[in-house]
Amino acid sequence: MISGIKVGGMTKASAVTLLRQYVRPPEKISIIAKNRSFELSLKDVNSYNLEQTVETAFYFYRTGNLIKDNYDRAISPFSIQNIPVKTNINEEALDQYLQVISTQVSTEPKFPSVSIKENEVLVDKGSAGEDIDTVFFKKTLETRLASLNYSPIELSFNKNDPSLSEEEAKIFKTRAEKFLGKDLSIVYEYQTLVIENQSILSFLDLKQEFNQEKINDYISRDVSPKLNHEPQDAVFGFENGKVTEFLPSKEGVTVNEKGLVQEITKSLRVLETSEEKNVSIQAPVQTARPKITNEEVNNLGIKELIGRGVSKFRGSIAPRIHNISLASSRFNGVLVAPGETFSFNKTLGDVSSFTGYKQAYVIRDGRTVLGDGGGVCQVSTTLFRALLNTGLPIIERRAHSYRVGYYEQESPPGLDATVFDPTTDLKFKNDTPKHLLIQTIFDAKTSALVFEIYGTSDGRIATTTKPVVSSVVPPPEDLYVDDPTIASGTTKQIDYKAWGAKVTFNYKVERGGEIIFEKTFLSNYRPWQAVYLRGTGPVN
Repeated sequence: MISGIKVGGMTKASAVTLLRQYVRPPEKISIIAKNRSFELSLKDVNSYNLEQTVETAFYFYRTGNLIKDNYDRAISPFSIQNIPVKTNINEEALDQYLQVISTQVSTEPKFPSVSIKENEVLVDKGSAGEDIDTVFFKKTLETRLASLNYSPIELSFNKNDPSLSEEEAKIFKTRAEKFLGKDLSIVYEYQTLVIENQSILSFLDLKQEFNQEKINDYISRDVSPKLNHEPQDAVFGFENGKVTEFLPSKEGVTVNEKGLVQEITKSLRVLETSEEKNVSIQAPVQTARPKITNEEVNNLGIKELIGRGVSKFRGSIAPRIHNISLASSRFNGVLVAPGETFSFNKTLGDVSSFTGYKQAYVIRDGRTVLGDGGGVCQVSTTLFRALLNTGLPIIERRAHSYRVGYYEQESPPGLDATVFDPTTDLKFKNDTPKHLLIQTIFDAKTSALVFEIYGTSDGRIATTTKPVVSSVVPPPEDLYVDDPTIASGTTKQIDYKAWGAKVTFNYKVERGGEIIFEKTFLSNYRPWQAVYLRGTGPVN
């Protein structure tokens, strides 16, 4: 028998003809799910193979083993064989159908999460979800169709409950609170990527300490795209004594994501189990060499990076940002000949509205006032920091009158350099036998300015000690100045307080174990008072 249809003693052709009379499936069958009814079009998901079904039945007692075949025939009157009809299920079409139903009857599980609101940790315990048991449904459907049973099929569901118990939620909250106010940073060269507190909390996992999959997803989404880059071949254009085009050869970089997952996990343990507030990770990477290197495109000795300096200018007003961009562009591509003493002011040129500068805050005559070119000192400060990494002699440098917040973003105090033509300059000497090339990188998105100095290393090594802050002096009392141009009852702050201090650090340059020179830099910052204009004029 085939699905209850007697075909014994028939030829193959007769059996197929008979089956065609009986195997007449309806266009649709009903699928029941949570008191809802859906219809499944059978012609879209199944077709019967009657010829193969008959072929299987024909050879049921014809295995080639005479003893077994004769025995099976002898007992067959007492054991009727009912062979199912062969089905051809279209898995892809069936999966698409189930997916459509699933969107209407399944519920997504809500995984536990933590968030921060007003410096308080809130724990969402999560909730259960359920989805169609597709494996069970497919087996049921195939069995029903093979036996020509077209009655409605009721779906069963798998439950997925990731929610936390009350006790687990308390443990989760206690762990999360240990990360409040703490930062984790990933550093590579001059780029610093800060992992936000909310992202750190999302890495927590009760079952495996930290969720490795979420950490890996974060790296793939937010770290690798920002750090990875292909190798860059060198390009060098030189005209009228200046480099008109320069692309330094750079190694290609690919973040070692597996290694970074391990480093982040280690750092998370440190943040959770110690009082450390900030932890930085050097991103592990794989590198690939470029095809064309710097020394292959020029004969000036512009071979390798010998020093880099970075500063940040977050919070700067728009005119200051404009001035930083403009001033830094004046140094891009500048060559410094062997034996030459470089002057920042000479290279920068005139700073005024006539040369494109806007008004931003500058220090002048003991006050912070608006003036053309405010922000130029961000450029001189960044060059100074690059020079400290080159080992070149710094001939002239002066610190600002008071501590400026911009220059202490991701940097200790004492690493700034002010300029004001013609009285205050930043100078250094190229005491190497080859040319030096200055390159600048202005990045408005990250509020970063980078100076890179290229040349030929002669083996010198520069080191600086950690700046030492001493003689700290509080700022004077706030100063209020009456101003008849401002309405009475109104105040306007025009200067900001800053603590005074002395800051020193040592700059030492060595080669082959011998000291070439060393120098102590002193920054004597005055205490600075806040100044307010107090309106005395008429009220409009």
